[in-house]
Amino acid sequence: IEIVDYDAHWPEKFQRLASIITGALGDAALRIEHIGSTSVPGLGAKPIIDILLVVEDSRNEASYLPKMEAIGYELRVREPDFHEHRMFRTPARDVHVHVYSAASPEIERNLIFRDRLRHDAHDRQLYEDTKRNLATQPWSDMDAYAAAKTQIIEQIIAHAS
Repeated sequence: IEIVDYDAHWPEKFQRLASIITGALGDAALRIEHIGSTSVPGLGAKPIIDILLVVEDSRNEASYLPKMEAIGYELRVREPDFHEHRMFRTPARDVHVHVYSAASPEIERNLIFRDRLRHDAHDRQLYEDTKRNLATQPWSDMDAYAAAKTQIIEQIIAHAS
């Protein structure tokens, strides 16, 4: 796991990707947001652009899956027990698109977390320090690394409330 310094080109990359996704999905894309660490100016991150894609019903994969595949994304995660979350990524593994249904509470949680990090220097530094420390440890997979960040993420979200 490599955490790199913030790259000022990440927002531009997100805008390009969002335009392509919007063009492919049309009205099926209800909302597209830049989330994750690359969406927070000044925050070190894994160099992976995380995108939040809101559709009417993420269970209705026919409304978006073929179109996402047509623009080069691969469905990598299907979590019916976690808010019907779906996750696509590029073959280069440099973009993750998280798909949620319009009514999912995970949408607001992601945005609350992002916005808190954007506006609170202390929590932003705390999160970066945590990630950099965890990145030095051996992990069996990315899921284990992500799970190790859960406590600090929940703490930051609680501060934002």
